Amino acid sequence: MAVDRLIGILAILLREEKCTAAQLAARLEVTQRTIYRDMERLCRAGIPVRSERGKNGGISIMEGYAMDRTLLTDEDCGAILAGLRSLDSVSGTGYYRRLMEKLPQSHSAAGDDCVVIDLASWYGPVLAPRLATLKDACAARRLVRFTYCAPKGDGIRVAEPCRLVFRWSSWYLFGWCREREDWRMFKLNRMLELETLEETFPPRIAPWPITPAERIYSGTLAAAVRFDPAARWRLIDEYGAESFTREEDGTLLFRREFPDKEELLRWVLSFQEQAELEEPAELRMELKARLKKLWEKYDSQVSDSV
Repeated sequence: MAVDRLIGILAILLREEKCTAAQLAARLEVTQRTIYRDMERLCRAGIPVRSERGKNGGISIMEGYAMDRTLLTDEDCGAILAGLRSLDSVSGTGYYRRLMEKLPQSHSAAGDDCVVIDLASWYGPVLAPRLATLKDACAARRLVRFTYCAPKGDGIRVAEPCRLVFRWSSWYLFGWCREREDWRMFKLNRMLELETLEETFPPRIAPWPITPAERIYSGTLAAAVRFDPAARWRLIDEYGAESFTREEDGTLLFRREFPDKEELLRWVLSFQEQAELEEPAELRMELKARLKKLWEKYDSQVSDSV
């Protein structure tokens, strides 16, 4: 929204002495022409915005100007409070709670308990220090190195950290991977032996919105799986009520593309007797062979114990 963008420009200019139109455009994800139009709107609203040309030029606000707190409505402050609470749920420091106390007293209870966003996870004791380390590395533009656990095996990665992202119910680092020479999303739970290096890196123009889910979880293997009605709750929980159709015999027919056969087979096996893989046909035989090996393993253990 235009109003949100104007407040964003004000916040940046009040925090930083000077900023170019190109920098504002990149940070707010708009064109420079839009930034210039916004400057005109701010000037008409009586805010002393000025622009200087030349090598050391840029956009700034007249010295001594302070933004009126009344620009933030109770609804605005309620949204800010909900966001700050959510960050405190993973920081483990109480920093954001103390920051909330600095808001005007009249807004301190705005939207107090209407929205609760809890970003904490089972990995809280490990996750909080990783978030703090990566946040500092992003701000200082320092390289990070870590061991990354991936389906194809562990590997050492060196990355230029850009943003910390909470997405798909997990925390990720979005950054430039030196090994892949491309932008990547690294799941924090899979990052081991994390360390910040002394080497710094120049800023890159990161794509935004960040890497779409279709690129990270690309579907190349079309599958059809028939489920017992008892599995309905889990299908809805993981993929939504539109992911399957109810057949005349009461079973649920699920169709979706998976990244590879390993991902598909692991998922089907997790349903045990409630799922039957129908397509692709060739994977039915592979699934049968794996189940046979599993049966033989447990059968031999039972025989040895008798």
